[in-house]
Amino acid sequence: MHLHILGIGGTFMGGIAAIARAAGHRVTGSDRELYPPMSSQLEALGIQVVTGYQAAQLEPAPDIVVVGNVMTRGQPVIEALLDSGLPYASGPEWLAREVLKDRWVLAVAGTHGKTTTASILAWILEHAGLDPGFLIGGMPENFGVSARLGSAPFFVIEADEYDTAFFDKRAKFVHYRPRTLILNNLEYDHADIYPDVGAIQRQFHHLVRIVPGSGRIVWNAADARLAETLAMGCWTPLEGFAPEAGGSGALWTARPAADAADYSRFEVLEAGRAQGSVAWDLIGAHNMENALAALAAARHAGVAVPRAIGAMPAFRGIARRMQLRGEAGGVRVYDDFAHHPTAIAATIDALRRRVGRARILAVLEPRSNTMRMGVHQHTLAPALAGADEVWLYTPPDLGWDARAALAALGARAHASADVDALASALAGAAHAGDHVLVMSNGGFGGLHGKLLAQLGKRAPRADPPAG
Repeated sequence: MHLHILGIGGTFMGGIAAIARAAGHRVTGSDRELYPPMSSQLEALGIQVVTGYQAAQLEPAPDIVVVGNVMTRGQPVIEALLDSGLPYASGPEWLAREVLKDRWVLAVAGTHGKTTTASILAWILEHAGLDPGFLIGGMPENFGVSARLGSAPFFVIEADEYDTAFFDKRAKFVHYRPRTLILNNLEYDHADIYPDVGAIQRQFHHLVRIVPGSGRIVWNAADARLAETLAMGCWTPLEGFAPEAGGSGALWTARPAADAADYSRFEVLEAGRAQGSVAWDLIGAHNMENALAALAAARHAGVAVPRAIGAMPAFRGIARRMQLRGEAGGVRVYDDFAHHPTAIAATIDALRRRVGRARILAVLEPRSNTMRMGVHQHTLAPALAGADEVWLYTPPDLGWDARAALAALGARAHASADVDALASALAGAAHAGDHVLVMSNGGFGGLHGKLLAQLGKRAPRADPPAG
């Protein structure tokens, strides 16, 4: 069968492409813009991709067109598709029908931490010899791909609450019918889709309604909005997780080692009883919680707790999650996907705990629809406050006053409307020993490479004077 995928460059639709190819289908696709790691993955798979959404790409006619949620009415290829009568489906619909219907689905949902938690969970199952399939919104370093068909029965999926397609406005995750469900957290996001947090809670409630009574819901017992959502109705056994200090009464808890302020080593407890300790390369309290959620879900799938704990030291992280992109002139440059104030604050806190008093220069591209709409502008300064210096990219169409939003940071805050100028400003401000944390859910105009190139050309600079 020939699948043509519209919007193939996104991590989800690119994952659909990889799975379809592994299942023996011919796959082609189109998108407006492609950048690593997805562009590299598609190229390695030999999938032909055209740029743009012209109607001509439907000739010769594919057997089915799989439509990504970036597609809208009025685009030439969509109008041609509807006129042609060709079969079409959304990505979640195709995946559910062709792959998930015969699998034990382990879904990871929540505003934050989905990619990391799903990647840890897939790795635990892999380490246990279970050869899981997966579709993850990032590139787990242990696998080198974002999606894999795998062997029955287990399939791990990052379960996104964004809408499905222009013809199906339900959340994507309602298509997956999980047997094991992780609920990491719930905050207001996707303001272009949902009018308020209550609308998101209703979508999560719809997800909870389809988990069978023989299944399991692993949830963040310290999250009040998740508690409210589960109170709307739940028919599945629950297992809560939380930091030990949270006082939530959760079944699964964890506490960091006394000499691991960055949470890179912690003890796992079940019902207050120690089950073992994890030492790994990840940092941050949020990743400790992600590990607890993955461990609990894996146990539901039959992986013993000691074996799951034993898998974690070999977990190598995910591309674009606190990923060191390079070091030049004594300055370390990181790439991170954080684009919501809660995630931004957690990422900066994790790096601060690792580097201590060394300077952190935080750089943010407000690229998500929610961020560009200005929904989070009033919580942005507090989220960035843990950095020593802050730069915000301000494209002309941002739509809100970035300088006013960052005013509380005083002279620490800077804004730039040009990526090249931003790279130059950062290179001029950075000193040996500094850490530059670049946060964006897109390519950020190649800022990481441009900054490293400029840092590499200059003479080494001494540390700034104390005080």
